Amino acid sequence: MAKYGEGHKRWIVEDRPDGANVHNWHWAETDCLGWSRDLLTKLLNNLTVLDGEGNIHLKTKTVDKVDGEAYVNIRKGKIIPGYEISLSLSWEGEAKDADGKSLLKVDGVVEIPYIADENADEDPEVKISVKDEGPIGKRLKEAMLAKGKPLILEKVRVYVESIAKGGPVKDEVEAKKIATKSNSTAAVAAAAGEVKKEVVVEKKEVKKKKESKKGFKTISMTEKFSCRAKDLFEILMDENRWKGFSQSNAKISKEVGGQISIFDGSVTGTNLELQNGSLIVQKWRFGSWPDGIDSTVRLTLEEPEPGLTVVKLTHSDIPEEDRYGNATVVENTERGWRDLIFQRIRAVFGFGI
Repeated sequence: MAKYGEGHKRWIVEDRPDGANVHNWHWAETDCLGWSRDLLTKLLNNLTVLDGEGNIHLKTKTVDKVDGEAYVNIRKGKIIPGYEISLSLSWEGEAKDADGKSLLKVDGVVEIPYIADENADEDPEVKISVKDEGPIGKRLKEAMLAKGKPLILEKVRVYVESIAKGGPVKDEVEAKKIATKSNSTAAVAAAAGEVKKEVVVEKKEVKKKKESKKGFKTISMTEKFSCRAKDLFEILMDENRWKGFSQSNAKISKEVGGQISIFDGSVTGTNLELQNGSLIVQKWRFGSWPDGIDSTVRLTLEEPEPGLTVVKLTHSDIPEEDRYGNATVVENTERGWRDLIFQRIRAVFGFGI
């Protein structure tokens, strides 16, 4: 064994003239606590939980505290996240009577004491408290537990998936992988005397793989409802009915070229084509998607017999990844159509087959 300070020079990274950590072979750690605060604040601030359903209004306010530690280690190109953080989030609620008069306004706190990599596949504990523990205050707290807790956990899962992908160093890791592969190919090509030709081929391959990774997919679904086609068309184009079955804010124009905003603004878009009772074509964009990307929703409503409506959905140009690198966009979109739209329309309006 070598004496301290006399180890072989191949292990001493800092002795390289360029100081480079070749291929990320050695540990490279990045502090991600600030990035975690920023992302969780973006995900959780000012979320509308309920907007009038049952005469109750609930929303989150601000992320007041994110404490602990969060980091990403990289070794040999492998991303190894580590985090143990606690989170405090303020919320507010209001109950109104049937005439819209305010009965009580309350403030409360959501606490998540332990979000950690060791239980990344489990939902963390969520504690919800309210400052007014009277009957109406307890009612608002129960509503926050029922409706706010699932929404908050959904946003926390986005954070967990994002840091697992590398968090703030994801793009850097991908860039180094591509650069390493390009350099290796160029070296082989030089030995064969065809450097220029092979480098061009390699650039084309890298570009093709990049486009494939950031490709798009299409969802196709067929659903049946026990109702008239015109009634289902009206539900899908009426913002008040959207609010009712989705339990979220919605603004929907009934004009071609008009704007739409559903699920508290998580989805925005434009009406492209409308045929009363039979066709809806819209541009849809999710807020978590990369900038400049829009998808196309096409809903055809057919009524093969009175009281039976068949809906054929084609949702095209859905990106495979969101802006945070999560590769569950297509799966989540398909589940959203099935569980948050079609199934809820059946449940709320009694259109089940």
